[in-house]
Amino acid sequence: MNTRIVACGFVGLAVVAFVGWQIIPSTGDDANDTDLASLNLPDLTPEQEDGRVLFDANCAACHGENAAGSDQGPPLVHHIYEPGHHGDMAFVLAAKQGVRAHHWRFGNMPAVEGVRDEDVLRITAYVRALQRANGIN
Repeated sequence: MNTRIVACGFVGLAVVAFVGWQIIPSTGDDANDTDLASLNLPDLTPEQEDGRVLFDANCAACHGENAAGSDQGPPLVHHIYEPGHHGDMAFVLAAKQGVRAHHWRFGNMPAVEGVRDEDVLRITAYVRALQRANGIN
C-alpha cells in the first residue's frame, strides 16, 4: 500500500475530526456552556427592551432565559453567534425560514410564525446587547 496515500488520508481525517470537535459539541450539556449564574445582563435601550419582550415571547422557550440556551436549543450568547459569523440578517432568515441543524445537535430550527422582520431585528438588538455584555463582539 502506498504510504503517501495513507498519510494523506490520515491527515485529512484528523483535520475533519478537529474541525468537527471545534464547532459541534459532543453532548447537549457541553453545547450549553453559557452559565446563567455568571451571565452579565446589560442595561437595555428602549429598542433592546422591546427585543427582550419579543425574545421572551417567541424565542426563550428554546433558546433559554436571556438567550443562555436550554435543553431545546443552543445559547445565542455564544461565540458562534458573534456578528462576524452570524450577521443580523442571519437571525431574520432563521426566524423566517427556519434553519437546518449545522452547529449543534438540537435538531432543525422551525420557522417562527407571526414574527415580522422588524421584530426579529429588535430581538437581534437585544441578543447583541447580551453578547457585548459578555465579551462577544
